[in-house]
Amino acid sequence: MTDTTVRRGTTAGSSRARPPATAEGEGGAGRGARTFLRYLLLVLVGLLFLSPLIFMIVTSFKTRADAGAYPPQWIPNPFTTQAYESILTASGTPVLRWFANSMIAALSNAFLVVATSALAAYALARMRFRGQKIVFALIIATLFVPPVILIIPNYLIVGELQWLNTLLAVIVPTAASAFGVFFLRQFFLGIPLELEEAARLDGASTWAIFWKVVLPLSRPALATLALLALLTNWNDFLWPVYVLFGPDQQTLPAGLSTLQSANAVRYDLLMAGAVIASVPVLLLFVFLQRFIIEGVSRSGLKG
Repeated sequence: MTDTTVRRGTTAGSSRARPPATAEGEGGAGRGARTFLRYLLLVLVGLLFLSPLIFMIVTSFKTRADAGAYPPQWIPNPFTTQAYESILTASGTPVLRWFANSMIAALSNAFLVVATSALAAYALARMRFRGQKIVFALIIATLFVPPVILIIPNYLIVGELQWLNTLLAVIVPTAASAFGVFFLRQFFLGIPLELEEAARLDGASTWAIFWKVVLPLSRPALATLALLALLTNWNDFLWPVYVLFGPDQQTLPAGLSTLQSANAVRYDLLMAGAVIASVPVLLLFVFLQRFIIEGVSRSGLKG
């Protein structure tokens, strides 16, 4: 009788310990439904943000009549590459020349921004000198100045230097970046000071520490700043329109604006040119996104 009682008690306890199978199934189904809805929402939001890019690509493969038709069609009919052929072969639209000008200007400007910002940021992060905080505050204060206010002074300076209608006019004026100094300074403050002190004990100079210790550890931040500077220069439209006059000296955004006139707009050509201008940017972001995420996340650790 005792054994029977024990077995019954054990059986009853086991039944109470395990929830019903139906409850487990309902809980799993609920979690699965929530996960499905979450991912469905993310997909819909992603499509919403990608819709302008998708429409741009689709329109670039339409005919001239279909590109300007209303309501617009999402599927090209007929599918044609006429816009790309026209924009790449027309004598009045040297797109490849504009593309080369934009690439030269953007890469040169990005290099100068990274170089000047890294040197200034390291001095503000590690060196101690009188008025250091005032200098840093003045640099930060320039971030609050609207760029449009600087157009006339910069134009006069570029004219005095005889840089008008040359790529130097779109490279040099923005070679120093207050945001770049602030961004890299925050990153440098997150590098352990012990690493630099160990290198100094080994006889390394300040330049050697900066070049061989700090910069290699700062590759994510440097890559992020380079990409941001490149994108800013690549997409700049207003300043190149003012300082570049000749058709062969235009950058890509300024050159593409000549595809429209007061009487007609070639949407197919504009979209084809926009696709050509977007491809390098998208490729750079795909290859550098790991450095961008790491650089942005680590730059906010120190104040």
